Amino acid sequence: MGKIDEGGAEMADMDIRKEILAATVLVFNKKGIKFTMDDVAREAGMSKKTIYTVFSDKQALVYDMVDYCFDSIKESEERVMKNGGLSTLEKIQAILGVLPDGYKEIDFAQLYILRDKYPRIYTRVEERLESGWDTTIELLKRGMDEGVIKPVDTAIVKVMFEATLEQFFRRDVLVKNGISYSEALAEVVDIICNGIKK
Repeated sequence: MGKIDEGGAEMADMDIRKEILAATVLVFNKKGIKFTMDDVAREAGMSKKTIYTVFSDKQALVYDMVDYCFDSIKESEERVMKNGGLSTLEKIQAILGVLPDGYKEIDFAQLYILRDKYPRIYTRVEERLESGWDTTIELLKRGMDEGVIKPVDTAIVKVMFEATLEQFFRRDVLVKNGISYSEALAEVVDIICNGIKK
């Protein structure tokens, strides 16, 4: 008998995991946090049993979905940074407002529900929001050096941005006002980059 290719098996497991997470993003988009594992199985075109071999329960799945979403945002940030056609100011605006195409319609506003029902997952959202700022801070400093933005304290910009997004996730302000997360994010980026002065 030939040897089992463990590397190939690991790749297959990773592919299945990604398929499940991608399907979870889609069902979360359609149903919010109330989605079921049956919904994910249907969307992924696989059995619920297969999903449970990768994720022990819905909470583990949603926890990993948070990382999957933020990792995709980081990948989009890298593409912005490598885009030689964008000025520093355009890169700052793009990085602050980056949402991968597949996430533009996700109802991130529903994440406020996580705080009470899934506090561990909500804490993970906060951790991911507060980390990975190196690229943005580097761009802000470059913008100041180039004279395209006025001198600002990057720590204050970071705290303002994080605090605003955390309020979106902590409260149902977007839901009550009928504002999508992508619309709210675009408005926040515009206010930070252009102010409110006419």
